[in-house]
Amino acid sequence: MQLSQNEDHNFSLSKFESMLKTNDVLFFDSNEFEGIIFHYLETGKFALAKKAVKLGLEQHPDASVLKLFKVEILIFENKLTEADLLLNELHELEPSNDEIYIQKANIFSKQDNHEMAINTLETALEFTADEAEIYSLMAMEYMFLEDYENAKLNFMRCLELENDDYAALYNIIYCFDFLEQRREAIDYLNLFLDKHPYSEVAWHQVGKQYFDLKEYDKALAAFDFAIISDDYFVGAYMEKGKVLEKMGRLKEAIENYHITLELDDPTAFAYLRIGKCYEKLKKSKLALDFYSKAVDEDPLLDKAWIAITDFYSRKLNYPKALYYINKAISIDSENVLYWKRFAKINNRLNYVEEAEKGYQKAIELGNYELETWITRCDLLINLGEFETALDTMYQAIEFYPETAEIEYRLAGLYFCLNQGDRGYYHLKNALKIDAEYSIIIEELFPEIFKRNSVKTLIDKHA
Repeated sequence: MQLSQNEDHNFSLSKFESMLKTNDVLFFDSNEFEGIIFHYLETGKFALAKKAVKLGLEQHPDASVLKLFKVEILIFENKLTEADLLLNELHELEPSNDEIYIQKANIFSKQDNHEMAINTLETALEFTADEAEIYSLMAMEYMFLEDYENAKLNFMRCLELENDDYAALYNIIYCFDFLEQRREAIDYLNLFLDKHPYSEVAWHQVGKQYFDLKEYDKALAAFDFAIISDDYFVGAYMEKGKVLEKMGRLKEAIENYHITLELDDPTAFAYLRIGKCYEKLKKSKLALDFYSKAVDEDPLLDKAWIAITDFYSRKLNYPKALYYINKAISIDSENVLYWKRFAKINNRLNYVEEAEKGYQKAIELGNYELETWITRCDLLINLGEFETALDTMYQAIEFYPETAEIEYRLAGLYFCLNQGDRGYYHLKNALKIDAEYSIIIEELFPEIFKRNSVKTLIDKHA
């Protein structure tokens, strides 16, 4: 029977697409149009769905399901007033049609009126045969309102009605996580597991909660139960590997990561974790082999490039570290983590101009750590670019006001630029904040430090 229905559906699609090519007008019953439109919407062929709705309503002008498809398309096109008018017409004819209320709620949601969307969905509950769908939609509206307690409650209602709705389960855990209710999440999952003891997804989520709580023995047990429930569950092996890593059981962790490679297509993340384990086991060659596999599998996985770069940095092989971070930057030049390492490695190699360029790029990409500003300033001082260094410190002070490290540098820079009044002003500020940091003047501006007036001022605060 199912095969016959599929054949009929495929025939309708072929017949419809053939009609579009030849410009012939063929007749379809309203059910055929429903199937055609649904197929195109599901496969993202919006223009064809719109065309099918138009032709369907020309042949069946009173078909309410086709009109509801038209409403859906109007909402997608953001023609909300037109959609609302058509829904009002349909409501006059079919006041107990739950889909009318669902689409009304959709319009309210699009207008950011999520409270009215929820009220409308509550009305839909009175008429629907699919309460789970309504509860799920209501939960999403509560999510838009950032009311995670009510969102969680409605996803729970949805899961009670459809216990295999894993999207609802994941959303429940998301709400628990957002509310930082890890213990409550575990309690809820255990209640769910009392009724569904072989739910691998629930065991997996219990394990993740225990992992975040750093209760690794319990996390390991939960992931083992997930694997017992489904021994092809790749995610459980991956998470089990991460727990074993944390517990220092590195060889067992490697075994679990390898299982994920056997069960599914290889992932860069698995290769990376295996590489990390081998590095901790002091097996450098194997570590590098797997880091290389990780970047080959996914050149956009920044953690893999960083792992190789940091590996060579720890070995003090800075030229090799620089080689790999340059390769990473050539693939993704907007990654702030790459530029920070580029800057630090160049600094280690005493390539001052390149290091300064790296810190400048990191700041441009949003890295506003005090260390980044300070190090860039020191490099600019080393290069004799006092004006640019001054600008850098004034940018930094917007984020870190009343900071001794900045004030001492401002003082030294103004003295270098022969603006003594400003120099003394910032030096006094710096000494008030933290006199012990006065060593900054001695290290960065030794000639300024030798001045009697500067020494006297510093000594007063010693």
